[in-house]
Amino acid sequence: MAIEDLIAPIHDRRGLVTGAVIVFHDVSAARARSLEMSHLAYHDALTDLPNRLLLNDRLARAIELARRHKRQLAVLFMDVDRFKRINDSLGHQIGDQLLRSVAEQLTRCVRSSDTVSRQGGDEFVILLSEIEQASHAIVSVRKILAAIAEPHQIAGHEIHITASIGVSLYPDDGHDAETLLRHADSALYHAKERGCGRYQFFQADLNLRAVERQSLEHGLRRALDRHEFILHYQPKIDLETGVMVGAEALIRWRHPNRGLLPPIQFVPLAEDSGLIVPLGQWVLREACRQARAWQEAGLRLMPVAVNVSALEFRSPGFLEGVRRSLEDARLESRYLELELTESVLMAHAESTVSLLRGLKDLGLQLALDFGTGYSSLSYLKEFPIDALKVDESFVRGISDGRCGAPIVLAIISLGKSLHHRVIAEGIETAEQLAFLQAQGCGEGQGFYFSRPLAAEQFGKLLVQRSWLFTSFR
Repeated sequence: MAIEDLIAPIHDRRGLVTGAVIVFHDVSAARARSLEMSHLAYHDALTDLPNRLLLNDRLARAIELARRHKRQLAVLFMDVDRFKRINDSLGHQIGDQLLRSVAEQLTRCVRSSDTVSRQGGDEFVILLSEIEQASHAIVSVRKILAAIAEPHQIAGHEIHITASIGVSLYPDDGHDAETLLRHADSALYHAKERGCGRYQFFQADLNLRAVERQSLEHGLRRALDRHEFILHYQPKIDLETGVMVGAEALIRWRHPNRGLLPPIQFVPLAEDSGLIVPLGQWVLREACRQARAWQEAGLRLMPVAVNVSALEFRSPGFLEGVRRSLEDARLESRYLELELTESVLMAHAESTVSLLRGLKDLGLQLALDFGTGYSSLSYLKEFPIDALKVDESFVRGISDGRCGAPIVLAIISLGKSLHHRVIAEGIETAEQLAFLQAQGCGEGQGFYFSRPLAAEQFGKLLVQRSWLFTSFR
C-alpha cells in the first residue's frame, strides 16, 4: 500500500506548539484510478490493444530509430473481409467477440518489439519495427493471413473468415507516420479489389485508384436520385425440356462517365456504406413493376427472382416493404421469388423462421443460395424454402478438376430429399449442362443459355410464348 505521511502540529490556547500528530493518507486508490485512466487513453476498450494515439507515438519513435540506424520498417493495414455481413447477420455481440479473437491471433503472430493496434471497427494496424528486407514483411503477412483464416469458435458458431492487408515500407513509401499509414491504407483497398484473403504492397499508382474509389462511392450516393440504375434479366431454364421458366433480376449502374457497370464494381461499396438497403428496396419495386408491365402487355407469365442482402432482410419493415411493392405494382405474389443467402438465414435462425413464414404467407417463392457461407442442415427442414440454388463457384468446379462435382451432387440430392426445386447458376459449358441433367437438376441459368438482358430485349423472348432453348431441339 502506498502511504504518504504528513506531520500536523498541535497548538495550545496561546498558540504555542505543544505536540504533533502524524496524519496518514492512503493514495493507492487514486493512483490506481490515474493509471487506469492513462491506460484507457492509449488502448482500445474492446481488445485492449494499443489505439491510434499510442500507435502514432510508437510509429514515430520507430521511424526515428530506423532513420538513425539506417534500417527498414513495415506498416501493415488490415481489415476483416466482409465483416459487415457477419456483424449484420450474427449480431454485434458475436462481431465484438470475433474482433477479440482476431486481436489475439494477431498478437501471437508478431514479436514483442512489434505493435498490433486496433484503429476502429474491423481495422487493425501492425507495426513491424525492424525488418532487413521486404521479404521479411511478406513472411509476417502470410503468417497473419493463415492465422486469421483458422476457424474462430465464437458462442457456439464456427466462423471462417479471411483478411486483407496493405503494406507500406519505410523509407521507400514514406518518411513519416501519416504518409506510411495512408499508403498502407491505399494498398489495402487495392488488395481487396483483387479478392478476399489477399495482400498488396504499396505502389505509386494506388493513390489514383483510391481517389477513383472515393469518386465511385460519392456517385453511388446520388445515383438513385438520378435514376441511373437499371435491371437486366437472365432467363432460368428447365433443364429437362429447355423451356424458360423464370428470370433473375440483376442490377446494373449506368454510370454517367464509366458506362454500364456490373454489380461487382459497386455492390460491395453499397454494402460497406449502408446504401445496399435503399438500393435493394428499389430493385424489389422495379422488378415487381416490370413483371406486371410484361403481363399487361399480354406476354408470357413467369416469376422474377430478386436477391435480398442481409442488411435489407434484417432492416425494419422489410416484410411490409415486400407487401407494399407487390400491391403498388398490382403483381400477384406467386410471380415474385426472393433469393436469400445462407448467411442471411443462419443468423438468429429462430426469428428468421418467423420472418420467412410471414413472406410465405404472402404467397411468394423463397430460394436459398446454397453457396460458400456458413450453413446448418438441421435448420433447412425448418425453413419454408421452395428452392436451393447451387452457387456458380461449385458449377465451375464440375469441369475444372476441383471438387465441385461431388458438392453439386450433394446439393441436388439434398434438394430432392427436402422436395425443393434445385437451380444451378453460372452454367457456361455443355459439359456442365450434361452433368447437371444427368444428376436430375431441375433448373439452370448462365451464359450458356443467355447473358442477362435489358427489359426490352427480355420482353422479346417473352413474345415467344413457348420459348425453347435451341440446344434442346
